[in-house]
Amino acid sequence: MTRTKAKSDPAPPPKTGKARSADGDRPGVPTMSDVARLAGVSPMTVSRVMNGDPNVRQSTRRKVDEAVAALNYVPNQAARRLAGARAIRVGFLYSNPSAGYLSEFLVGLLNQASLHNVQLVVENCEGERWEAQTRRLIDNGVDGIILPPPLCDTPGLIDLIDAAGMPAVTVACGQPDERVGAVSIDDYQAAYDMTCHLVALGHQRIGFIVGHPNQTASARRLAGFKAAIADKGAESAPELLVQGMFTYRSGLDAAEILLGLEQRPTAIFASNDDMAAATVAIAHRLGLDVPGDLTVAGFDDTALATTIWPELTTVRQPITQMAETAVQFLVRHIRGRREGTDEGPQHVVMEFALIRRQSDAAPRRRPKR
Repeated sequence: MTRTKAKSDPAPPPKTGKARSADGDRPGVPTMSDVARLAGVSPMTVSRVMNGDPNVRQSTRRKVDEAVAALNYVPNQAARRLAGARAIRVGFLYSNPSAGYLSEFLVGLLNQASLHNVQLVVENCEGERWEAQTRRLIDNGVDGIILPPPLCDTPGLIDLIDAAGMPAVTVACGQPDERVGAVSIDDYQAAYDMTCHLVALGHQRIGFIVGHPNQTASARRLAGFKAAIADKGAESAPELLVQGMFTYRSGLDAAEILLGLEQRPTAIFASNDDMAAATVAIAHRLGLDVPGDLTVAGFDDTALATTIWPELTTVRQPITQMAETAVQFLVRHIRGRREGTDEGPQHVVMEFALIRRQSDAAPRRRPKR
């Protein structure tokens, strides 16, 4: 009997190789493993970053954040809800007069908000409205509050938040309150190092534009400047210290005073980039070459530092990363409360860097009369 060979079933279609999500098997969607592969870390490390673990190194955190952004990775929200990670509402109170500072701060907040299922509620607290705005945030049910300068130094605000039992994180405060989380740099050491750099260039008569008196960071920067002047034996004179308010306008006024002195300084160190940029503008108006006739240094390294000519030598305060860390700390604190594993407020001092650009040089020798 002749047997006929049965037709074999058609071969399955070739696999396309599309990514599948670890938390939902969604074809074509980047997964946590994809993020880990691109960042060069383990999926567990990616999970720790996205859950706000403060023990992850900052360099590793940046690699993961960049990979998330490159892949446009979005966690499966349904899976996160099943895990009990409901949305967190964070209030952000601000009244900073520097547009550059605020812009970099918001970038950091938004970067982490998208990663941690955070809804941002933003309130502008100009003038004396901070109490009403804070109470409104609390009454509207936010889970925590982030306070940048100058609000992190506002008397009574921390008391109000603490009395409400509200988790909070201050950013760039010169003297952080132990009752809330804090992210800062060593303002004293940063100003000390910049002043030593100016002295090392050969400057002995250095003007200093002081920051707003209502901010503790201003006092720390002034103290660092004074200590370096004393330690290095540079000239110390009351007329070389002029009050500023962290605004461009106040920088113009302060620079006019310093450059109007009978014996003007050969260098001016301003407590932020806005006032340093204003100093450069006044120098140019007076026909002075920067840095040939006058060295100018700033503080913060905002976008303004590289959009003027010459570009500013400045202290880099990692504003965006500080805001990101504030969100991570707050998320960890809030989730810890929900899960009964709250470890309390966290404090961290981040690294700063001295950035040299075209606005500094050795003082030009003046011809003898």
